[in-house]
Amino acid sequence: MKHPIQIREAVSEEEIRFFWNELHAFHARDIFPDPQDEDRDYFLNSPEYPAAIQKLHDRPADRAYYLLFSRDGQDIGFALPVLYTSQDGKCFLLEFGVFPPYRGGQTGKACAQAFLSWAADNGACYTELNYGNDERRLRFWQAFGFRPNGRDEWGEPLLLLPPAQPLPVTVERLSGPPDWQLLKLENGYLAEIGEEPLSKEGAKRLKQAVCDQKITFFLAKRGTRAVGMCSIVSAFSTFCCCETAVFEDFYVEPVFRGAGIARLLADAACQWCREQGFSSLTVCCAPCDEAMYQSLGFQTRLGSTWACLL
Repeated sequence: MKHPIQIREAVSEEEIRFFWNELHAFHARDIFPDPQDEDRDYFLNSPEYPAAIQKLHDRPADRAYYLLFSRDGQDIGFALPVLYTSQDGKCFLLEFGVFPPYRGGQTGKACAQAFLSWAADNGACYTELNYGNDERRLRFWQAFGFRPNGRDEWGEPLLLLPPAQPLPVTVERLSGPPDWQLLKLENGYLAEIGEEPLSKEGAKRLKQAVCDQKITFFLAKRGTRAVGMCSIVSAFSTFCCCETAVFEDFYVEPVFRGAGIARLLADAACQWCREQGFSSLTVCCAPCDEAMYQSLGFQTRLGSTWACLL
């Protein structure tokens, strides 16, 4: 290839200073051009952002990298990935940009392809990133095989380049306080049904409900990554004078669907309900989902559900 893209890690003080100057300019110019953007001050003026990134960079494992792209000896762009090689091999791309004088002529695509090769060479099994509802960024990364894949714990939309290698999926009951992975799945679920992501107060109430055992979650994990969830809420039924359960918050990340994960979750939830002595597990669903739930074992119709929204 003529004029190939080279990647190097910024390690000297001069290179690291150059990296941060360009990252700051990128944020001001391309990501937060609106002075009224509520996130602008955090990324451009707060010491918290560089401190958080530096902490990721300096830790001994699963660290961030300050990368510079060059062509013909000239620096033309940068990337800021975090490699989770000790976990499931995820590479999360926090930032990626080409400097303005070098944009066009397929330079961005060449840098992206060079970056994906670098990630694979350094142990990444797949790559994930936020695209901020930017349609241009969405189309750019979709050209490399990335697919929309839910939301992150803050409600931002995610793109994921599907892993090439399969990993076993296991289901576990959430036994401790919920972490960011549950919030991520909840936001993906909410987005799919047309609802707003969890607010800070909503996330706080959800965590408290889990800790108070008012709701029980099951997580499907591909290695260390939670890729699906369902929840169970129990109540005393005066009809049968015993405990019953309701199946809720059922979600599998889009990239990982079609691999039997939904059935693993449903089976685990049913088995747990039997062990708890519940008389039934019911689900309320839209007509378009009835066939799916019937295939998962929900085959007894109990009339129609009506609600008084308060």
